[in-house]
Amino acid sequence: MAALICINGLAGWHAIEGFMSERLRIATFNLENLGRTRDDSIGLDERIAALRPVLRRLRADVLCLQEVDGQKPADGGPRDLAVLEVLLANTSYAGFARCCTAGPGGGVRDIHNLVVLSRWPIVEHREIRHEIVPAPILHLPLLAEPVAATWRRPLLHAVIDLPGGNRLQVVNAHFRAPLAAALPGQKAGPFSWKSTEAWAQGSYRSVVERAGQALEARLLVDGLLAADPEALICLAGDFNATLDEMPLRLLLAAEEDTGNGHLAGRALTPLERSLPESVRHTVLHHGRPQMLDHILVSRALLGWYRQLEIHNEALADELVGYVGIEQTPGSLHAPVVAAFEPG
Repeated sequence: MAALICINGLAGWHAIEGFMSERLRIATFNLENLGRTRDDSIGLDERIAALRPVLRRLRADVLCLQEVDGQKPADGGPRDLAVLEVLLANTSYAGFARCCTAGPGGGVRDIHNLVVLSRWPIVEHREIRHEIVPAPILHLPLLAEPVAATWRRPLLHAVIDLPGGNRLQVVNAHFRAPLAAALPGQKAGPFSWKSTEAWAQGSYRSVVERAGQALEARLLVDGLLAADPEALICLAGDFNATLDEMPLRLLLAAEEDTGNGHLAGRALTPLERSLPESVRHTVLHHGRPQMLDHILVSRALLGWYRQLEIHNEALADELVGYVGIEQTPGSLHAPVVAAFEPG
């Protein structure tokens, strides 16, 4: 595993134990292509000035990040997370334990890495992509050969040792957006298709891939709960879906969907339900608020739950941002942070 793991020194451990006896804060935040190499008008200093206060305000003990891009070092070595290092400098997160998704050659991926940061030791971590659910094979009329509906983004599963002997199972996820998947030779532009047939078949492929990602995450959760029905599980990230869409319904496995009360212990709970509907949004799209970033927890962890915050006060409209703003230094996703008290 190529990800770097740093563990806090013993001197800080006892102070942290005292803190842990009161509260645990878990957060998720899509940084939106942090560190992407491109010719644009927004420099790194401006991005850090916009993002660092957001991270500090979270005061997270466990932080799940999405869309962290990797950089190629000048010496030609494996890609690293140099820009993330700069962002985290002079914050408490700089000394946190860390794991991330891996790329070829022992480094990280070029784009859209997942990162988990933890105040406490990360004792295990792994990527999960087609380890539980094989890629479905699609036979599309427009393509001469069958195509595998693979999902590009893995899940990142981290096991964290909490003070007091408990273990926290964190799954960081970033599902594909609900846009039609590309088909060879069928697009007229980045968001334009040559025919309705092509758009429809690309959309079908996208639906299969999104459902496959959700199914793999659901089966991962089922496996963890089969091994330990009282497991403390937190599934967090950018799911690009609201609670009424199938990817989230697969993850939640609510009683009204399974039709079996004996399966209630396998269900996950979306913590945003504890907030008024008027503030439940992490994205604005053409004036329409949407909750696309979620923190879902197992029944045992729900027993520790106390409070949820969605830091969306300064959120800009993503459609207006893409069309009318030259560059946005921050993120068009709002972070979400949940507070827990150990039982």
